[in-house]
Amino acid sequence: MTHEAGTEVPPTHKNSSATVDAVTASTRRRVISASFIGNFVEWFDYAIYGYLAATIAVVFFPESDPQTALLATFALFAISFFVRPLGGFVWGHLGDKLGRRTALSLSILIMSVATFCIALIPGYATIGIFAPVLLLVVRIVQGFSAAGEYAGASAFLVEYAPANRRGLYAAVVPASTAAGLLFGSLFVAGLTAALSDDQLNTWGWRIPFLLAAPMGLIGRYIRTKLEDTPVFQELAQEDEVIQAPVRDMFRNHWATLLRACGAVLLNAVGFYILLSYMPTYLSEEVGFGKTESFLATSFALLSYIGFIFLTGLASDRFGRKKMLMTASVSFILLTVPLFMLLDAGSFLIVLLVQIVLGAMLTLNDGTLPSFLAEQFPTRIRYSGFAVSFNLSNALFGGTAPFMATLLISVFATNLAPAWYLMAAAAISFVAVALSRETCNKPLAR
Repeated sequence: MTHEAGTEVPPTHKNSSATVDAVTASTRRRVISASFIGNFVEWFDYAIYGYLAATIAVVFFPESDPQTALLATFALFAISFFVRPLGGFVWGHLGDKLGRRTALSLSILIMSVATFCIALIPGYATIGIFAPVLLLVVRIVQGFSAAGEYAGASAFLVEYAPANRRGLYAAVVPASTAAGLLFGSLFVAGLTAALSDDQLNTWGWRIPFLLAAPMGLIGRYIRTKLEDTPVFQELAQEDEVIQAPVRDMFRNHWATLLRACGAVLLNAVGFYILLSYMPTYLSEEVGFGKTESFLATSFALLSYIGFIFLTGLASDRFGRKKMLMTASVSFILLTVPLFMLLDAGSFLIVLLVQIVLGAMLTLNDGTLPSFLAEQFPTRIRYSGFAVSFNLSNALFGGTAPFMATLLISVFATNLAPAWYLMAAAAISFVAVALSRETCNKPLAR
């Protein structure tokens, strides 16, 4: 096998394409459904924390300084991401050694239990400092679980997909992630509209967290009914499953890993600023009502889901690199002007701006899962994807809401998140430009 050194690609197995082609259409539909539902449940669980950040700040921290409480809430959001690289190593090891299905079935169970536990934690007024401490512990467990989801679902779909449709199949992952966010946004919007602030702060915020248990059990059940991917089964049958995938990744594919980390940066910052932090930004910085802010983000998420499949399809036709580099250029040129329009005070303008920003992000997010999965050979695909994706998200994605709030405070300008997004886009552009094109090529063994 040719290892990471320059531009040479690891060889493929002569039977891999034929095995994938033999998969029936009904099996592929079940794979898509299981991946969508499982990822939807996991990211609904993970995202509602961001949408309820302002309420969580009131419940779990002293009320003497609202700005500090909000920063502390986002700090917990960021800290939970720091465990994600560790989760990436663990889930990557499990996924490459025991199989994609095994890792995905376990990750959704852990996430659902952790999310359900958040609903049971008493507030600061009841147990004092133990409230945020317990919240931190559960958020760390959530972060560990989430580390295996995006990478595993992407590898699962790419390895089941026909070679000329891997971009479209992998786009199911960001679409289901956005669908989980959308459901969370709509659910929280309904809560804030139906309940008074006092009701929301005392018991209403717990409701979406309680939903985690039944939803998670459904998602796990669906996943356990599927077989593992054809290419992984080939490795297992031929006794070629690697025993130390992470070690092999660092020893032989370190350059690919570095480029992948850079390529993920725009997704990491853009996703959490535009689709998670934005309701808080609109309500706390721009002055919109909470319900209006959630509705605007919900419409943006809905359009994002529609655009994401078109982007996945386009990446199959035009290539991964062209799509990802176009996304980076779009953010470099348009982010600041679009953020300036958010201060116009018109709900329609805010909605249109969010839809445009979401569409720009889909150019990146609809392509990234197939791009990352194809960069690494099958033996370490889960590990390479999980470590690169979670390392960038830990350093820059989880910290994005905190950094946006902090930069606004330090530089006294609402445009600080836009400049942060532009910097991320510039780094991603360089990383993708240095990577190889993998579109419509056989998966490396």
